[in-house]
Amino acid sequence: MTSRVRGFYAVLDRDDEQLARTLVGPGAATVLQVRVKPAGAGDVLRIARLARRVCDAAGALLIVNDRIDVALAAGADGVHLGQHDASIEDARTLGPRLIVGVSTHDIAQVARAIAAGADYLGFGPIFATTTKADPDPVQGLSGLRAAVAAAGTTPIVAIGGITPAHAASLYAAGATAVCAISAVNNAPDVIAAARAMAIA
Repeated sequence: MTSRVRGFYAVLDRDDEQLARTLVGPGAATVLQVRVKPAGAGDVLRIARLARRVCDAAGALLIVNDRIDVALAAGADGVHLGQHDASIEDARTLGPRLIVGVSTHDIAQVARAIAAGADYLGFGPIFATTTKADPDPVQGLSGLRAAVAAAGTTPIVAIGGITPAHAASLYAAGATAVCAISAVNNAPDVIAAARAMAIA
């Protein structure tokens, strides 16, 4: 199923069913991650369940950020873990069928996540990002190429400061998928921005 982690990896960052439908429908995202902050578990679960219906209709994967319990309750395909979230081992124990993705920010973290059995990796920030208050150091395209080499056959999702204008160079550097939040979700034309993130 991780072979479907390719192309545009979209993030639903708000309670907006129409945005979800746009991203995975005409926007052609292959993956939709529910990442709504700040929000309680009940709200995230409700949003994840509506996203599940949307993803089923579009044939997209549904990933829940951070919360293994919500991913399981919503029937998500996977969970995405940060460096300070639950471990890959915990995710495997609680949800053995879940795809497990991990955010990584340097080559040492890539190596650890691969050794622990991550199904795919987010790697970045490739460029300066405004989404996080305390971002990790920018990795650039050279860092992405090194991460792709270190990851071997494990898919790499490029993250951090990405706009549609970057997509071609990210795929050329070896990224399997690319993720953008504000550059797509807040774009004047969400569909056009989303489609520009897909593999040409």
